[in-house]
Amino acid sequence: MSSSVQPAAPATPATHAEPVVSATPATPSPVPPVLAEVVRSGFVEGRHRGSLVVLAADGSVELALGDVTAPVFPRSSNKPMQAAGVLRAGLELTGERLAIAAASHSGEAFHRELVHTMLSEHGLAAERLQCPPDLPLDPVEAEAYLASGAVRERVTMNCSGKHTAMLAVCALRGWPLDSYLDPEHPLQQLIHSVVEEAAGEPVAAVGTDGCGAPLMAISLTGLARAFRSFVLAAPGTAERRVADAMRAHPEYVAGTRRPDTWLMREIPGALSKMGAEAVQAVALPDGRALAFKVDDGATRTLGPVLGRALTLMGVEAPVVERIRKAPLLGGGREVGEIRPVF
Repeated sequence: MSSSVQPAAPATPATHAEPVVSATPATPSPVPPVLAEVVRSGFVEGRHRGSLVVLAADGSVELALGDVTAPVFPRSSNKPMQAAGVLRAGLELTGERLAIAAASHSGEAFHRELVHTMLSEHGLAAERLQCPPDLPLDPVEAEAYLASGAVRERVTMNCSGKHTAMLAVCALRGWPLDSYLDPEHPLQQLIHSVVEEAAGEPVAAVGTDGCGAPLMAISLTGLARAFRSFVLAAPGTAERRVADAMRAHPEYVAGTRRPDTWLMREIPGALSKMGAEAVQAVALPDGRALAFKVDDGATRTLGPVLGRALTLMGVEAPVVERIRKAPLLGGGREVGEIRPVF
């Protein structure tokens, strides 16, 4: 039996040619330098990259590691500027009340009590707060809190002081309370202006912080400039009032077991505020300032990097070494450390 193979029919020409895509390689971003290493039993098991800027007393850049002009979200390091915005809007806060308005408090009993007091003073219910219910930020306090049978509450959340101040000034001004976190709200627009003025640059982006409040992106250089401007501001200005309250009552800004508290207590005139995702800003009374962010957001690096930066700035105080230490444990004993490498 024979078979024949028929030739394949010619392909039908396409009526529409496929577009030719010319791929242009993206320009790679510079790799940030390593700011800290994780050393366990003499072995480097990890590295943390980031960017850091130090300003001299005259405001010029004295040290820049990585890209210090690109925008970042400073997270809670923006809180002094938010507190200044509340003062500019007309709310009269002083002392501990102003300090907790700029705080990422630990949720200790005295923090919770003050927030409840402030809410009562302004005729506000805790249910008005739009920060999420949470446990105390401090792990020691969180264990005691849970052991007492307490549950997550809005007042316990570390940003509750800021939210209370925001609500209070809105009530004072007759501004809407339900939308006080809307970026277009009059209060948030005022805070936006305060951030730009303090940083000396435009806000590059607006996002939503972990507490729900609008979050303004600026560069690390801008963040350092902002802190510098607060400590150098004239007495009586909103910025200076915030700086003075934070420095006078640092335990309300952070907590009894927090590096920001230790630093502001033990270095006269220092203004310090950390932010989530491993952001830190500090200004000294002579106008020197620093700001940094660790790219992977590892907050365990904050102490070692901050301690090293302060040492490079010539700050000599026992608290610097206390902050810098970040031991690694193995079997309950110290077997290594997180160490700065710049």
